[in-house]
This record gives sequence, C-alpha cells and structure tokens, in this order.
Amino acid sequence: MQRRKFIKNVTASTAVFSIVPSYVLGKGHVPPSDTLYIGAFGVGGRGLGVIQSLQETGKVKFVSFCDVDERRAAQTYELFPDVKRYKDYRKVYDKQLKDMDAVMVATPDHTHATIALPFMRAKKHAYVEKPLTHNIAEARLMTQVAKENGIVTQMGNQGASSDGSRLAKEWINSGVIGTVERVDCWTNRPVWPQGVPLPKGKDEIPEGLDWDLWLGPAAMRDYNNAYLPFKWRGWWDFGTGALGDMGCHIMETPFGVLDLGYPTEAEASCTTNWVGDFVEADYSASCPASSIVRLKFNTEKHGDIALNWYDGGIMPDLPDELKDGETIGDTGGGTVFYGSKGILVCDVYSRNARLLPSEMMGLFSPPTPTLPRIEGSTGGHQRNWVEGCLEGKATSSDFARSGPLTEAVLMGNLAIKANQYKELKEGKQLGDWDPYFYPGRRKIMWDGEAMKVTNFEKANEWVKGSYRKGWELK
Repeated sequence: MQRRKFIKNVTASTAVFSIVPSYVLGKGHVPPSDTLYIGAFGVGGRGLGVIQSLQETGKVKFVSFCDVDERRAAQTYELFPDVKRYKDYRKVYDKQLKDMDAVMVATPDHTHATIALPFMRAKKHAYVEKPLTHNIAEARLMTQVAKENGIVTQMGNQGASSDGSRLAKEWINSGVIGTVERVDCWTNRPVWPQGVPLPKGKDEIPEGLDWDLWLGPAAMRDYNNAYLPFKWRGWWDFGTGALGDMGCHIMETPFGVLDLGYPTEAEASCTTNWVGDFVEADYSASCPASSIVRLKFNTEKHGDIALNWYDGGIMPDLPDELKDGETIGDTGGGTVFYGSKGILVCDVYSRNARLLPSEMMGLFSPPTPTLPRIEGSTGGHQRNWVEGCLEGKATSSDFARSGPLTEAVLMGNLAIKANQYKELKEGKQLGDWDPYFYPGRRKIMWDGEAMKVTNFEKANEWVKGSYRKGWELK
C-alpha cells in the first residue's frame, strides 16, 4: 500500500459524506436504517468480546477484520469465516472504506488514534476501547474530529451505560450526602508486570505476528516476550498502566455524576525500585508498580473537589462509618464519594450504589428516576452505540464525554511520569547513593483549555506523543 495514496484518500474522503455505503443500495442488501456495516480492528481478546456483543444486536454486518496477530485473532476468524481479513489497517482504508458505515477499534492503546482518526475524518462512526487514546493531545483531537464530522461515537467503558452511574447521580443530585468534597477511587490493577527493567535480548517473533505493524507509531525495537500478549499495558510506549486501564471505568462514575471537566492540578506518588543495597533502579520505561494520584477539579455545583486514585495494592482510607464486615467497593476496586452530610459508595463499573453509614439506606427514600436508562444489561453499551449510529442519537459515552474523561485520566499519568522523571545530580553517577534529582515531584498545574502544564515545562513533552516516521497522525 502506498502511504501517499492513503493520506490522499483521507483528505479526499472528507469532502463528501453519506452514511450509506455505496454497495448497500444494491439489490439484495438490507436498508442502512436497519444494518450498520462495520470494519473491526484488533479482533482478538477484548476485541472478540466487543464483536460478539455487536453481533448480538442483530443489527450489524462486519465487512472486514484487521489484526496484526493471526494467533490472537484465530477464534474470531473461526467464528466469522466469511469476513475479509487484513493485517494492515491502511489496506482496509484503501480497499473497503466505501463498504462501511463505522469502525470498531480494540487494539493496544498506542494505536487507537492512529487507526481510528483516518476513518473518523472520512465520517465513519467510531467505537474505540478505553482509554480512548494514548496521550492527552490525541484525546483532544479525537473529540474535535468527532464533533466536526458529526459522527456517532462511543468509548468502551461499559459502566457508562449501566444503571449504577445514573442511580448515583440521581441520589447525589437529591442532596442525600450534601455537597461532595472528595472522591476516592482505586483498582486492583496492575495484574501484569510493572516497575520492571527493559527486557534484554531478542526473542523469536511468533508465527503469524507482524511485529512492525504491531509497533505502529512506536519506535522500532527487537521483539521480546516481555511485551505480549497482555504485558504491553505496563510499558509507557504502548500502554497507560493501571490508571489508563481502569481509570476510564472507575473515574467515569464521579466524572459523570459530578460533571467534572479538566483538572486544575495533579500530583503523584509512586513506588521506588531498588536493584541492590542502597542502589536505586531506573525503570522509567515501565509504569510504576503502584501509585497514588491526587487530582483537583473546580465544579460549579460542588466547588473544589479532590479526586484521589490508588492502584497496585494501595487502598484509600476506610471511612469511620464502615462497620465490621462491611466493605468499600469490590475486589476490583470502587469509588467513595465524601459529602457534607454522608458517604456514597460504588463498586467497579458504577455497580451497587449504597450509602454510609449503612443505616441511611433504611431511612433514605430514593428519588424518582429522571435519567434515561440503557436497555440490556449484557451488551447494552455496544447496543447503545449501534442504535445511536442507525438513529442519529448521542450515546452514553460519546467522545464529547469520554474525550475529556480520558484527558483527566491521562493527566494523572502525566503526574506519574513527572514523579518518575529523574536527572543525575552533579558529580553523581549510576550506582552512587542518592544519585538522582526529581524535578517533577510537585503539584503539576494544568491549564486545560490551553492543554498546557504551566509550572513544569518538561511535562509538556508528554502531552503529545512521538510517532515513528511514516506513522504520524494525519
């Protein structure tokens, strides 16, 4: 495929828009009002789960599958033997753009924007797994492109379509816990290696894997088993760590309930690694084994709100109102809202909202539901997107909502990177005691509208990504 042709097509395709693929109008095809024609990217693992939920709606047809790893995609290919297969998303663009209404992207984080944006610019609806993007600038761009092109979008944080987040919002809006002052969020992630050294050596590339295409915009390096199949999440070049993996699920609850926008500041505290007695390691290519992130938001209704994030086995303080045998959240994590009158707790994905102290549940008369619910507990999030595409309706986690949410999550990661960033002190060398200076261990002040850190210039290098030559965003 010629890169020049690909970019030319991206530009040309933005000139004319029709949600009706040209071949849909041909004899024997179901009208587009009834069927959504989808090209899917990243069809193994989580991608298969999304594909199955989309298929269960009875309103979609897959026109192409694209995956750089035939092993991961094998089950999907077996289930859908008649769907055309590709390894390079650019070939899908060149050959089947006209055949599709929408795309589903469930590839590793660092390729979300690279793959989705050309199709979005061609006015194809988009479902993109969480986190929406790998860096803040990509999230801002995806949000803008979706708005400019009038497409229907959805990020894959399924809790946004649950009854739980709506219930929590109705309860808090009723005033039952008063003005919210603080929110604690946590996860059991990472459940893959983090805080580890860069792998050494070169392993044999598994048969069926195109390593160059898997790397995509990331810098070229030798293949190593330390990166795949799931461990890429713990490397900054590919993933977004524990916070990126689960923040768009767990922080979605307070983000939607409290109408949070851009954070105003962020501060992180992370695990330090040691490779010997009094010898500190430099594992900055890997996300830390555990972290605490403190974000601040300013809201119209509740004023200043502190949102604290915990991962890697670190837990927030247990509320004094919690009785023996009672828990906050569930084994995967959760959210605690601290209000001036009481406390509200949710499990992961906004499930199981409840009040503390627990006696309040018997005294509380829940308000009449006012927020629309999404039908279908299984696959409801995917159905919400499909029906939104076919009917021209907004979805529960469209990029207008999930883009800013992703930015807030990635702002936490920016603070983590600042905490990790180190420089050798003058006269010190590796292996010395206390050799490093940490200029980023501070409150990182954020101008959300300008998308800029105002008090630590180094951090602005991480707002935007770096892209291998030939893989730049267009």
